[in-house]
Amino acid sequence: MRAVEDRITTSRQRPRHASANIRTWIGFRQFMSLVEEAVLCWFRESGYGPQELYHRYGLGLEIIDSSVLLPATLEIDDEVDAEVGWVAPGRFRVRLSVVRDGRPVTALRGRVSVALVVERDDAVPAALPPALVSLIVPNVRAAADPVGPPRGEGPFNWFWRMRYFHCHYSDRVQHGTYVQALEEVVDRFLASRGLAVPRLLDERGWIPVVSRARVRLLADAHMGDHMRTTFVVGDIVGDRAFDGRMDCYTLGSGDQRHVATATILHGYAISGGVGAGTLARLDPATIEALTRGRQ
Repeated sequence: MRAVEDRITTSRQRPRHASANIRTWIGFRQFMSLVEEAVLCWFRESGYGPQELYHRYGLGLEIIDSSVLLPATLEIDDEVDAEVGWVAPGRFRVRLSVVRDGRPVTALRGRVSVALVVERDDAVPAALPPALVSLIVPNVRAAADPVGPPRGEGPFNWFWRMRYFHCHYSDRVQHGTYVQALEEVVDRFLASRGLAVPRLLDERGWIPVVSRARVRLLADAHMGDHMRTTFVVGDIVGDRAFDGRMDCYTLGSGDQRHVATATILHGYAISGGVGAGTLARLDPATIEALTRGRQ
């Protein structure tokens, strides 16, 4: 029998209707959701889907790091082909492609890291193939890579609480929640700087576009935790985009724990007219609004 780490899986998916938020284009969060589904397909086709891992082995399949490059757009009716392959223990490469004018076009290149977190005292991980046994950890922190301190001062702050629909396995906040948080904190930050999406869409015909994103878990967060999420802009890239960083901290007992971090490269595309589909140039006023207060 072929070892699980030698398996390459392919699957076909479609974006969800709810993800076509501006015209029929798909946002970066749905790209990352398609990546997650593709990785779950790899585990299912290997015989170890998340349901099997949880109920039979007492393990929670956890995406702890997802990094994506988005060289092409997706639309709501696209059929997306996803290919997933094992690169190293717990690390997978993912490629999403779509047919354009009769030829396949790469819409995403990504890397995903997965851990199997012990969920129960009666877990039986020894029955798994050795390659999967190597992914077992007692908690998310044990699987996370170190991360440097946030850049700059005076970040934007957003406070919220972890509800049951942010979690899985009845307790732990899941990776997809932090992807959603990245989307929301950017939106909230832009609105606070006078760059709200409705305003730019109405006044300039600009729509948000993301060409790179990464979301990493650093430690467990749990249902009911209160969260402080920060966002700060780093560099302006060629007057066409800005890179930013999100950090998430759980609050309690007078201290805070760093539980997730993310980065994003964000710009704007022109939605209509002669320049439709091209990147908008960030004018000085927009750059000043994005970087105001940065140290």
